[in-house]
Amino acid sequence: MDMNFALFLLFSLSAATVSMLCFMHRKKSENKSKKKLPPGKLGFFWIGETLEFYKAQRRNRIFEEFVQPRIAKHGKIFKTRLMGSPTVVVNGAEANRFFLSNEFKLVVSSWPSASVQLMGKDSIMEKQGDQHRCLRGVIATSLGCAGLEAMVPKICSSVELHLQNHWHGQDKVSLYGMAKILTFTIVFECLLGIDVGEGMLATFERVLEGVFAPPFEFPGSKFSRAKKARREIEMMLVDVVRRKRKEMEGGPEGREEEGKLLSRLVAGLIRGEISEEEVVDNVVLLVFAAHDTTSFAIAMTFRMLAHHPSCYSLLLQEHVDIISNKRAGENLTLEDTKKLRYTWQVVRESMRLFPPIFGSFRKATVDIEYQGFTIPRGWKVLWTVYGTHYNEEYFREPLSFDPSRFEECVQPYVFLPFGGGPRVCAGYQLAKLNILIFVHFVVTRYNWSLLYPQEPVTMDPLPFPSHGMPIKISPKVL
Repeated sequence: MDMNFALFLLFSLSAATVSMLCFMHRKKSENKSKKKLPPGKLGFFWIGETLEFYKAQRRNRIFEEFVQPRIAKHGKIFKTRLMGSPTVVVNGAEANRFFLSNEFKLVVSSWPSASVQLMGKDSIMEKQGDQHRCLRGVIATSLGCAGLEAMVPKICSSVELHLQNHWHGQDKVSLYGMAKILTFTIVFECLLGIDVGEGMLATFERVLEGVFAPPFEFPGSKFSRAKKARREIEMMLVDVVRRKRKEMEGGPEGREEEGKLLSRLVAGLIRGEISEEEVVDNVVLLVFAAHDTTSFAIAMTFRMLAHHPSCYSLLLQEHVDIISNKRAGENLTLEDTKKLRYTWQVVRESMRLFPPIFGSFRKATVDIEYQGFTIPRGWKVLWTVYGTHYNEEYFREPLSFDPSRFEECVQPYVFLPFGGGPRVCAGYQLAKLNILIFVHFVVTRYNWSLLYPQEPVTMDPLPFPSHGMPIKISPKVL
């Protein structure tokens, strides 16, 4: 009898547990059903619409082939599934403002696993709140007005040396390839204070190849090759950081280069404010952030100048005017770069049409109510530059090249080639100097023309001219 009672009691408890679980599941489903998700489709399991996204990305037509058709069907906000994550794609200045300005409050930066592993989990792109502000403050100090003023003559020297070594005596060069060599050197030597060794650029390029690849480390895969290259870079940088620390702890002589960003990072390491891993990961991230995107912006600026001779004439005159007010051999100054207003308009318009980044991912940290829809906690949010850059609501005839549109202020969160909000690119001013100074030396010293005026732009994983943008060059006498 006792045994039967025990069995009955066990059965009753089990039934009650099952009933309770069913009730909780039903209530959860009812609550979820009250949430109005954005329109769109999540697709099948992990894959979702990832293949369509990658296909469009490869051709550098994410907006035209992936985003725009879904906007036409669902509106400015729609859901999809990318790289395993339910994702809401948002478009427009209001959406950009809402999600980028609510960083750390409603959303946090959320890059694909491969990107995090290769850039580094201790880099600024993965830091939140106070940790992010601390690291950003160190970087911003090196790129303040005094830091930039000191950097201009160094950048000028780097550009002149680069032209002497790679352009002198040539009748044809790969503009994009040359820009990559130059910007890589400037980031390492002028900003960080690290000498560029043989093969360093190629190793960094191998890492970049895997940042959006599936994060599966099997022999021969893009991600596996990228991880191997990342380990090589890490070993090199750890050695550099430890030598720098030993030098700075050795006496006042080691502090002479504290204006360089590496010295500032190592000083924070010595004070116990940041770790060695944070120093290394942020150097890696900064090189990628300031190197490839700047090179692409330079290439697209020259592409648009070649296609619009009247704009080139105006730009060239601006640089001739700068030279006419200088003595022979006198270098540019920070004040000179501020006078290159039309040149910067041309660069900005080129970046509007050919943005170096397509947007970025955020992750909802709470359920977000936006535009009558609910974005569930844990879902990704993808904002895109194309949602404003190519939109008639913000730019008249958006597909035409018109630098004069930047004579007036553009409303916030509309023009975003460097991102926005608390995570706006910390190296924005350095990129601007790189581009303006490089353009100055090329247009005042060389006649040039594109070999392939209609050269396609592809993406793997960042955009680049598919043939490297070869140009014909010859010395110019002003």
